Amino acid sequence: MTTSPAVRALGDLAHQGAHAPAACDCAPPGVLADRPDGTVVRSGPVVAKAHAPDADAPALTARLALAASPALAGILLPPLAVPPTPDGLGQARTLEGRTVTLWPYGVPVDPADPDAAPWEETAVLLARLHRARPPHPLPPMRGPAKAARAVARMRAARARTPGGAAAGGIVPVLAAWRGLPGWARDEAPATAHRAGFLCHGDLHLGQLVRHPVPDGPWLLIDVDDAGLGDPAWDLARPAAWYAAGLLAPEVWLRFLDAYRAEDGPAVRPDGDPWPELDVPARALTVQTAALAVAKSLAQDRSPDEVEQLMIDACARIACRSAELGAASTS
Repeated sequence: MTTSPAVRALGDLAHQGAHAPAACDCAPPGVLADRPDGTVVRSGPVVAKAHAPDADAPALTARLALAASPALAGILLPPLAVPPTPDGLGQARTLEGRTVTLWPYGVPVDPADPDAAPWEETAVLLARLHRARPPHPLPPMRGPAKAARAVARMRAARARTPGGAAAGGIVPVLAAWRGLPGWARDEAPATAHRAGFLCHGDLHLGQLVRHPVPDGPWLLIDVDDAGLGDPAWDLARPAAWYAAGLLAPEVWLRFLDAYRAEDGPAVRPDGDPWPELDVPARALTVQTAALAVAKSLAQDRSPDEVEQLMIDACARIACRSAELGAASTS
């Protein structure tokens, strides 16, 4: 398999970060992810990441400093120092205009063993993150921006493939999207009293690793979307999965109970959590469904069973929004 020059350069940097230059018998670097929003390559105990080419440099710098802050130790995986450039003129590294960072390798959640997924540990980490005082000024978390980007990606896919098998899913997704308030569509600031919490911004089980390997504590990774905002957004993906029937009720309740037991501020300490979760969960449902439709259109296929569940959830959301709108005008 061939690799791009960027991937090879990341592999070289990860290998350089793993140990001092010397002859060795290390295994070749391996690609962990290669997407437009981030390329990640591992060499032994070190991972090199090239961040999104359109990342806001000052915002990314603040987010990386957050991961490195002692105040977040035990919650966020801290970055490693980048080896000096060959000319010795400093440690800043870029690759094809993209900021490059180094991280210790951690053991990810095993997708083949869903019963072992660390839902309670995730909830505790989120509660601790949400209760932490920001150690320095931070930009808004990018959850709503990612939702808006997903909808834009779906619209672009429709323009390229207007008659695709998945095109029917666009209508309910857009209807559910239009029913969201402006802040959840990244069109207005969040409500002031809910906007000042430290948030991850893109929480899912792929954002956790065990470090040190193999049995260290779970830590949150990938701070590219972290910042200040409504902490309910970080609970919204599992809430949306539960509402769509993808997450078992007992798992959802274990997650929610663990978050509340750690005094997480995203929801009230007892009783119905949905007044706080409703809007973020609807937004994450739309985001997931929009990406599913976009992917299905790009691959010229119908949505699979899981993707269709999220599209159907958007149809229910849109229907509920229409009913509430009719009731408010009657």
